[in-house]
Parts: sequence; C-alpha cells; structure tokens
Amino acid sequence: MGYVFDFKDAIAYEQWFKRPESKIAFELETRLMRSLLQPTRGESVLDIGCGTGAGLLAFLEMGLVVTGLDPSTYMLNIASQKVANRVDLYRGYAEDLPFDDNSFHYACLFTTLEFVNDPQKALEEACRVAKDRIFIGVLNRYAIKSIQRRVKGIFTPTIFNHAQFFSVWELKQIIRKIVGKTPISWRTVCQLPSQSGKIATGLEQSKIIQRCPFGAFAGMVVTLVPRFRTRPLTMRYHARDTSGAATG
Repeated sequence: MGYVFDFKDAIAYEQWFKRPESKIAFELETRLMRSLLQPTRGESVLDIGCGTGAGLLAFLEMGLVVTGLDPSTYMLNIASQKVANRVDLYRGYAEDLPFDDNSFHYACLFTTLEFVNDPQKALEEACRVAKDRIFIGVLNRYAIKSIQRRVKGIFTPTIFNHAQFFSVWELKQIIRKIVGKTPISWRTVCQLPSQSGKIATGLEQSKIIQRCPFGAFAGMVVTLVPRFRTRPLTMRYHARDTSGAATG
C-alpha cells in the first residue's frame, strides 16, 4: 500500500508544483520521458500514481488515450478538475492494479515507486498490464538534491521522510529480476540548479550530459519482450504387438 497522501499533502504538493523552479524541473522530466518512451499518438497509457494530474496533462498533449490511478482521493480530486472527462481516473494501488493483462500500450510510474511498500511488486504489476513499454521516473538516490532532502528530513518533517530513493543500478537490478534481459534505456536530468538560466536548461537536454548517473531525476524505459509459457503434454503411445516375431 505504501504512503497515501492526505488532504494537507495534496494541497502542499499542488502549491509546490506551481513554483517556477518546479515547473522548469517538471518540463525537463517530461521531455526526458517523451524522448525515452517515444509514444505513438492514439495509443493508451496508464499513469500509475498520477497524483494531481500534471503527468496526465503531459500524456494528453502527446495525443495518448490516458488512464490515471492513485490511492489518494484528495490527489484524484485535484486531478479531475484539471483533466475533466478526458481521462479515466481510478482509485487503486500500484501493487494491485485493477486491470487485465496487456490492457495498455504503456505504463508509467512517475515518482511513484518512492511511496510504495513493495517496489518490485509495483513494477511486476506495471509489466503485467502494459504490452509495449514502461517508463519509470524516480528521485535519484545519489543526486545532491536527494541528499539535501534526506538531511532536511532529519530536522524538519517533510513528505520525503516517507520516500524511498533509488539509483539507476538498483532499478536495473529489480527489472532484471522481473523480466530478465530485456532492452533498458536510461538517462537523468536536473543535473544543475533550476535557477541557472537558459544556457543550463539547454545543457540539460544534451544526451551526453543526461548519461551522467547523478541527475536529480532518473528516467528509465523498459521494452517488454513477449514471453511464452509452455506446459508438457501427455502423449499416448501404443506398443506394437511383437508376438510371434522371430528371435535371433
């Protein structure tokens, strides 16, 4: 189940998201998501842990058929005001998705794994309901920003006290356990302070710089390879009648 955002958390998150530096960071993150996921217009995506709907709007701008899921009714209420009837919204948990296998072309966990109890189970569920690719976006454990957040949480209660941070290597290890050696691509953004200006924003979009594993936000795309399950069949064999055969 993990941590479920209450009313106070939802309001604080929405206010934080309206800050100029937060908008800059989110724009970099969504650009990275789009570059890695490479979605096709008209196909379907499930936003797992959709929160207050920022990611839902980004997917709609990409021309996708969007479904959102979140355990917090307060977050869903804010999201519904943004997307109206353009998105199907569900209340549910990442570890137990209420959808059939291969229901969506893509599944997305955008800063969702940080707040679930069982990250591996959540990723298993994402792989189950998606048939093409999944995108995983996390707060990077080894980024300076993440270290600052953890230190701040020692002295002041913050939402990040409930979060579990991940590194690129940890994510790859979990994915390999679930789906084996499938194609994986990753990059990071928010290497530099958001107040650094247009030059820094341009540098952030360089694929060479994005290969640095220490950006504050790490994005990863997993291409799902179809796997077939076989079972042994019982074959009936009738022995030939050898009575009367000559022996040698």
